[in-house]
Amino acid sequence: MKKPHSMTRRLILRLGGATLLVWIFVPTIAALMVKDVIYEICDDYLEQTAEVAASAYVDVAKKKFEVSEPPSFDDWIIQFQVRTRDGKVLLDLIENPPKPFPSAPLREGFSTTATDRIYTKKIALDLFAQAAQPLSVRRHEVNKAAVKVFVPMIVFLPFSVAVCWMVIRRSLAPIEVLKQEIGLRDGGNLTLMGSSGLPAELAPIAASVDRLVERLRAALDAEREFAANCAHELRTPIAGSLAQLQRLVAEIPLGSARTRARGIEKSLSRLGHLTEKLLQLARAESGIGIADHAIDLVRVVRLEIDDFEKKPRFAGRLILDVDGCPTLMRKVDVDAFAIILRNLIENALTHGVPDTTITVSVGTDGTIAIANSGPVVPPKILKR
Repeated sequence: MKKPHSMTRRLILRLGGATLLVWIFVPTIAALMVKDVIYEICDDYLEQTAEVAASAYVDVAKKKFEVSEPPSFDDWIIQFQVRTRDGKVLLDLIENPPKPFPSAPLREGFSTTATDRIYTKKIALDLFAQAAQPLSVRRHEVNKAAVKVFVPMIVFLPFSVAVCWMVIRRSLAPIEVLKQEIGLRDGGNLTLMGSSGLPAELAPIAASVDRLVERLRAALDAEREFAANCAHELRTPIAGSLAQLQRLVAEIPLGSARTRARGIEKSLSRLGHLTEKLLQLARAESGIGIADHAIDLVRVVRLEIDDFEKKPRFAGRLILDVDGCPTLMRKVDVDAFAIILRNLIENALTHGVPDTTITVSVGTDGTIAIANSGPVVPPKILKR
């Protein structure tokens, strides 16, 4: 049989998967947007650098000021060149000896090569200033921004899944309560559950179960009432017939007729006994099993055993074993408990090996067991 799936597990997996997809999708979009912003900032920085450096070169060329000591450009991430149209490099602030940028067109604006992003500024008719930034620098900045975006996601994703799990468990708690309440309903507990405290989605289920319990309780009550009425109606005629038969037996002379009459008397006595047991069983199952106050069940067990011991055919066959439990207090109707206990003891005496002992034990865990001698009933027969 296929094991039923768990609603909690399915919801956690689906919500966790959806949360993971959202947490991956949103940071990815954010990283792409950050990439565009970083590239735009780098382009602005590259353009401004080219403008400032070109203006400074023109001023130096026109001897508006002199540079007494050439500055160091070792830490620059932007390379600056001044080139002629034929490709000759007049100035390179980083490379020594200078060499032109590869595949860099000599026209104003941005261009991209395999390794650099280049901005070209026209200084004169045949003179161009170019500023280049390695693409690796931009990728490095984008990677740093992506790490700052994705690391919090990785850190908080388990926390988010845990929160989803807690919310789902709390939301499904009423379902677990309803399941437990339904599981408690059986032949001995047919009380109504009610729908108070349940969500609106579960209230109809509880109402349906209550209606089913009411119908079942009505059917069981009708069955018990029918059995009790039948037993009650049969008890008086059987008792009257048995009394008349006993008078008839006393009047019949010894012989085969009297023997047959004795057999009929035993059959009527057995039928009367079965009728009495049927009436007692109907009374025990009529809902009087629970009492408002606790009684000592061990005392009731002792009284029933003493009652059986008074009968000559059962004398000496019953053994009481309290197993260190001298008292057993329970809220049980004493009459119903005595009826059930008597029936169990009678069955053990009737169906056990003749002249063997019957052990009635009371355990510390509250169980009362009756064991007789004889072959064990096969499980297949018990299922019937």
